[in-house]
Amino acid sequence: MTPQLDFIGIVVSDMAASLAFYRGLGLEFPADAENAPHTEATIIGGLRLALDTEDTVRSFHPDWQRPTSGGRIGLAFRCADPAEVDAVYAAIVDAGYHGELKPWDAPWGQRYATVADPDGNGVDLYAPLG
Repeated sequence: MTPQLDFIGIVVSDMAASLAFYRGLGLEFPADAENAPHTEATIIGGLRLALDTEDTVRSFHPDWQRPTSGGRIGLAFRCADPAEVDAVYAAIVDAGYHGELKPWDAPWGQRYATVADPDGNGVDLYAPLG
């Protein structure tokens, strides 16, 4: 068998803040997950996005340390069209999250923007131009 990507995990500092952020991008997590040490959302093709608290990771990896620079993972969300990139970016920033790169027309033919989740991970928003 060839290994298949099945799971993307993100270590989070604040589960409730991370859930609010990713729910704002349309991911569906269990309703009572704010105080959970681990939670998952099933996305395209059964792929799972999991959020684990730092304490959860330390429970099986006692020497784990929070990174001091850079994000812990990078994600990209495809939007329906360039207007949706602008609207989603605005909604995220209006909700109090950090906008890394305001929406712009990239030379590779996409409307592109980057926001940061509560732990500083880059989350790209994009849609084909035209």
